Amino acid sequence: MFAIVKIAGQQFKVNQGQSLYVPHLSGKQGDTLEFSDVLLHSDDNKVSTDAKVTVKAEILDELVKGEKVIAFKMKRRKGFRKKHGHRTQYTQIRITEIA
Repeated sequence: MFAIVKIAGQQFKVNQGQSLYVPHLSGKQGDTLEFSDVLLHSDDNKVSTDAKVTVKAEILDELVKGEKVIAFKMKRRKGFRKKHGHRTQYTQIRITEIA
Protein backbone atom coordinates (compact mmCIF):
# COMPACT_ATOMS: atom_id res chain seq x y z
CA MET A 1 0.00 0.00 0.00
CA PHE A 2 1.44 3.35 -1.03
CA ALA A 3 0.29 6.86 -1.81
CA ILE A 4 1.62 9.84 -3.72
CA VAL A 5 1.11 12.95 -1.61
CA LYS A 6 1.74 16.63 -2.29
CA ILE A 7 3.57 18.14 0.70
CA ALA A 8 4.76 21.76 0.62
CA GLY A 9 4.60 21.90 -3.17
CA GLN A 10 6.55 18.68 -3.76
CA GLN A 11 5.30 15.16 -4.50
CA PHE A 12 6.39 12.22 -2.36
CA LYS A 13 5.72 8.48 -2.66
CA VAL A 14 5.00 7.27 0.89
CA ASN A 15 4.36 3.95 2.60
CA GLN A 16 2.97 3.36 6.06
CA GLY A 17 5.72 3.48 8.69
CA GLN A 18 8.17 5.28 6.39
CA SER A 19 10.15 8.28 7.66
CA LEU A 20 11.25 11.02 5.29
CA TYR A 21 12.55 14.57 5.12
CA VAL A 22 10.20 17.22 3.72
CA PRO A 23 10.62 21.00 3.34
CA HIS A 24 10.16 22.84 6.64
CA LEU A 25 6.65 22.53 8.12
CA SER A 26 5.32 24.41 11.13
CA GLY A 27 4.81 22.30 14.22
CA LYS A 28 6.69 20.83 17.16
CA GLN A 29 8.20 17.44 17.78
CA GLY A 30 5.45 14.88 18.47
CA ASP A 31 2.68 16.82 16.70
CA THR A 32 0.51 15.01 14.15
CA LEU A 33 -0.12 16.29 10.65
CA GLU A 34 -2.80 15.36 8.14
CA PHE A 35 -2.32 15.66 4.38
CA SER A 36 -5.47 15.60 2.29
CA ASP A 37 -3.86 16.41 -1.07
CA VAL A 38 -3.39 12.77 -2.16
CA LEU A 39 -2.81 12.47 -5.89
CA LEU A 40 -2.82 8.65 -6.15
CA HIS A 41 -3.07 5.66 -3.83
CA SER A 42 -2.83 1.90 -4.14
CA ASP A 43 -4.56 -0.96 -2.30
CA ASP A 44 -3.48 -4.51 -3.18
CA ASN A 45 -3.09 -4.17 -6.98
CA LYS A 46 -5.79 -1.48 -7.24
CA VAL A 47 -4.61 2.00 -8.20
CA SER A 48 -7.04 4.83 -7.63
CA THR A 49 -7.19 8.62 -7.65
CA ASP A 50 -9.97 8.81 -5.06
CA ALA A 51 -10.01 12.22 -3.37
CA LYS A 52 -11.26 10.93 0.01
CA VAL A 53 -7.93 9.46 1.12
CA THR A 54 -5.88 11.23 3.82
CA VAL A 55 -2.37 10.59 5.03
CA LYS A 56 -1.47 11.11 8.69
CA ALA A 57 2.08 11.75 9.86
CA GLU A 58 3.98 12.49 13.05
CA ILE A 59 6.81 15.02 13.35
CA LEU A 60 10.03 13.34 14.51
CA ASP A 61 12.40 16.32 14.33
CA GLU A 62 11.61 19.99 13.73
CA LEU A 63 14.60 21.54 12.01
CA VAL A 64 17.15 19.46 10.15
CA LYS A 65 19.64 21.25 7.93
CA GLY A 66 20.53 19.80 4.55
CA GLU A 67 23.92 19.90 2.89
CA LYS A 68 25.43 23.24 2.00
CA VAL A 69 24.64 24.48 -1.52
CA ILE A 70 27.20 26.85 -3.04
CA ALA A 71 26.21 29.45 -5.67
CA PHE A 72 29.35 30.86 -7.30
CA LYS A 73 29.23 33.61 -9.92
CA MET A 74 32.21 34.81 -11.91
CA LYS A 75 32.87 36.98 -14.94
CA ARG A 76 36.12 36.14 -16.63
CA ARG A 77 38.75 38.80 -17.14
CA LYS A 78 36.75 41.33 -15.07
CA GLY A 79 37.80 40.40 -11.54
CA PHE A 80 34.18 39.76 -10.49
CA ARG A 81 33.66 36.82 -8.15
CA LYS A 82 30.74 36.26 -5.82
CA LYS A 83 30.28 33.26 -3.56
CA HIS A 84 27.04 32.61 -1.71
CA GLY A 85 25.88 29.49 0.13
CA HIS A 86 22.88 28.26 2.09
CA ARG A 87 21.58 25.18 3.91
CA THR A 88 17.93 24.27 3.34
CA GLN A 89 15.86 23.44 6.42
CA TYR A 90 13.82 20.22 6.51
CA THR A 91 11.36 18.54 8.85
CA GLN A 92 11.62 14.81 9.52
CA ILE A 93 8.22 13.05 9.60
CA ARG A 94 6.99 9.46 9.92
CA ILE A 95 3.88 8.29 8.05
CA THR A 96 1.55 6.69 10.61
CA GLU A 97 -1.59 5.98 8.59
CA ILE A 98 -2.98 6.01 5.05
CA ALA A 99 -6.77 6.05 5.34
